[in-house]
Amino acid sequence: MALERSEVEKIAHLARLGLDESELPRTTETLNSILGLVDRMQAVDTRGIEPLAHPLEATQRLRADAVTETDQRDAYQAIAPAVQDGLYLVPRVIE
Repeated sequence: MALERSEVEKIAHLARLGLDESELPRTTETLNSILGLVDRMQAVDTRGIEPLAHPLEATQRLRADAVTETDQRDAYQAIAPAVQDGLYLVPRVIE
């Protein structure tokens, strides 16, 4: 599927891109090469291939789930303008 100049102009307008006349041929060529790559990727037979979460099947190193900070909520909320039941109160901005 190749894009023509008029289609690229329409896409640029919809995307609010200000393309000059000199940029249109290069942009058309770039978009056509991207679409060509997508077509080539879609043509690959992937039946029987399981999707991967990561191409290297690496496992993520996890740290221990341990509390490392002390509870300082009271100190932080002491300087807040308005607090109720441990929550910060803010002015309503949406009616």
